[in-house]
Amino acid sequence: MMNVPTLQDSGVASGRGWLTVALLLLAATLVSLLLDQHVALMSQAMIYVLAVVIASYKLGWAESAACAVGAVTALNFFFVPPRWTLAVENRELFIGLATMLVVALVISHLATGIRRESEMARLSERRARQLQALSTELANAVSAAQVLSLGQKALDAAFAGPCTLVLANDAQELADTAALPAPLLDGLRSAMTEAAVLGPGTGRWPGLNAWYLPLGDKGRIVGAACIRPAPAGDVDGREHAQALCALLAQALWRLRLAASVLAAQSEMQRHQLQSTFLAAVSHDLRTPLAAIVGAASSLQTQRDRLPQPDQDRLLASIINEAAYLSNVTENTLQFVRLSSAGQALRRDWESIEEIVGAVLARVRQHDPQRRIKSKVASGLPLLKADPVLLAQMLGNLLDNALKYSDGAIELTVRVSAEGRELDVAVKDRGPGVPEAEQESIFEPYARGEQSGHRGAGLGLAVCRAIAAAHGGRLTFRRRNGGGSCFSASLPIEAQQPVKDLP
Repeated sequence: MMNVPTLQDSGVASGRGWLTVALLLLAATLVSLLLDQHVALMSQAMIYVLAVVIASYKLGWAESAACAVGAVTALNFFFVPPRWTLAVENRELFIGLATMLVVALVISHLATGIRRESEMARLSERRARQLQALSTELANAVSAAQVLSLGQKALDAAFAGPCTLVLANDAQELADTAALPAPLLDGLRSAMTEAAVLGPGTGRWPGLNAWYLPLGDKGRIVGAACIRPAPAGDVDGREHAQALCALLAQALWRLRLAASVLAAQSEMQRHQLQSTFLAAVSHDLRTPLAAIVGAASSLQTQRDRLPQPDQDRLLASIINEAAYLSNVTENTLQFVRLSSAGQALRRDWESIEEIVGAVLARVRQHDPQRRIKSKVASGLPLLKADPVLLAQMLGNLLDNALKYSDGAIELTVRVSAEGRELDVAVKDRGPGVPEAEQESIFEPYARGEQSGHRGAGLGLAVCRAIAAAHGGRLTFRRRNGGGSCFSASLPIEAQQPVKDLP
């Protein structure tokens, strides 16, 4: 942090400086009086010169010069014959006093210059450290609001203020300017329009009482700053303000470029998804379509020569392949829909018992052995959900369990122990999933190497996407004793709808 002295502080420091001058002259006079009987006049003059050197090292030019004049005057008045007068007895003493005055003034001037250079060096060091610290903090900034906060703190620390920092939106218009006075707002906008520093010492609008600086170069301006005070001769201060604004502009442009890169990556992923979708369609739909066309052609051209069992087999093949096509198409379309940005779900209050009942009624048409055993807890809360998507998720999980296992299948629905989620679990006693594939099975168009069944590899990917779209999650775990358990955890709304009284 950089401390900037105020006018009141300068006044106090000036008063202390003059008091220091008086104390130094008094101390030199007292010491010279004590040594008056033991030392020569030259030694007493050196005591006064020492006081001048101390004043020059500690005080400003005006106080140092006054101390030099006062030292010569005190030496002449108290110790140069005739004493207690300002008269000089002979020419040699007069030359000595004049020489001492010149030497004292030169010492004062040199010491004041050295001190001023030292102060400027220290100020430059503090400013360099501030720029370094700010650049480090801006490198870790992740939002424009964070950059704005860091920039405002940096300006307030470097200048007495008040300082104002405002960012611009994508349309190059300043944002959040309702509380700013009109003159300040005009200066900020003019700095952005001209893409140059305005104010004292800049050659542009020198009558202003502040510096107005744009954040960035022409065509890439992301905001503006107003800095006070703005002395026309403070070139170093103005350059430091420009350096701070340049760092802020670079940080904001970095964030904008990062957002553009992220958007480009999302667009690229969307195109990749479309390409994968087309590849999946051409690969996974070609075989069932060929089978349907072949079976239908055989029935059309050779129905009279085919026995009834062969006709039934061909009809069953057409139905099975059409059902497979329908399932692949529905899963693919839903996955593309859920993967697209900005697709909002049509949610309503739904009963999970009704969704489970509808899904079981459909799935059990393919479960003649009644392997699916359901266990739904009573008094379950309602879900704010899309019933079609939840039914598709549950249907995919049950279809997978029927396809990849031979034993009993358990469907359980209950409220979690914390009471904030609804857990829907499908458990089987199949071969399970190898540990290396437990995450990849949720990837689109990925299938287990040991599955032994055809498929597009979209079922579990769609299920996870549906759970995520409802704010939940779909997880897998291996069951003790063998088998798989797919569990969907869906959030329960705290505010449940009021049931209508009969």
